[in-house]
Parts: sequence; C-alpha cells; structure tokens
Amino acid sequence: MINFSVSRRYRASSQELWRFLTDTTLWPKWGPTVTAVRCSERFIRKGSVGTVRTPIGVWVPFVITEYDDLHFWAWKVAGIRATGHRVAAQRDQSCRLFFELPLYGLPYALVCWRATANLARLLGSN
Repeated sequence: MINFSVSRRYRASSQELWRFLTDTTLWPKWGPTVTAVRCSERFIRKGSVGTVRTPIGVWVPFVITEYDDLHFWAWKVAGIRATGHRVAAQRDQSCRLFFELPLYGLPYALVCWRATANLARLLGSN
C-alpha cells in the first residue's frame, strides 16, 4: 500500500514527544479533530480501545492496532486504517515526528500539519 507522511523536527526529547502522543488526556490539546477522548487506558498500548469526539460532537470508535514503545503507534478509527505516529530521535537531542497516512488520507495531511504545529507550541519548540 502506498503511504506518505507529514513530518516536523522538535527541539525536545523523543520521550517528551512520545508522552504527548500516547497520553489520551493530551490528545485534545494537539489534535485538531479530537475534542475529547474516552479510552480503556490513559496511556495507550496495542489493543487499547475507546472513542474520540470530533469537533462536530460525534463520538467515533478507535482501536490501537500497532504499538512499539517510544517509536511508533497506529490506529483504526471507525474501522478504517488511520494515521501512524512515528518518532525518531536525532543525534542532537532533538526528535522528528512523522504522521504516516495511507494515500486515501491525503486530504487529512492538512490536519496533521496543524497537529505538528500544535505540538511544537506545547513542547516550546517553535
């Protein structure tokens, strides 16, 4: 399957970025399409299930389908393969985030780009 990614470098540790990506209580702070989360765990793992509330008030189910601690997680939202979240530590103590999307997710790239900016603001890495 053809994939593409949206990425950004942060002047933050990969562990700090990973916390924002995996702590469901923080998702509404950086995710433009998430206003609230209900999840089986606060910090996701493979198999975590829950629902996210969209900006129009609709609750949508999700499941974490892949999880590699401090490196990668992916999910299905409403039964559809959605974004992958990959973190790569850099040699200079910074890190890079990649939102990986299937080709049919191309329009969602703008949402991912906004999420990278939100995370930069939260991490103090503008």
